[in-house]
Amino acid sequence: MTRASRNLLTGAATLAAGLGLWLFAGGVDLPVVTPTKVGVVMMCVGCTEVLLGLYRAARGSAGSR
Repeated sequence: MTRASRNLLTGAATLAAGLGLWLFAGGVDLPVVTPTKVGVVMMCVGCTEVLLGLYRAARGSAGSR
């Protein structure tokens, strides 16, 4: 598994987990953090990782030409 595909896979999983928290954990009350805000942060991190994977995939394919 290349680094680009690993970044795409983990980014998509993080994005999906963050989306799940954001959509379905609104009624949960935790003393320290709000699950919806954690979900938004996880979605941002997931999107960043997906973009990094896309960049690495494009960079790798351009370098092999």
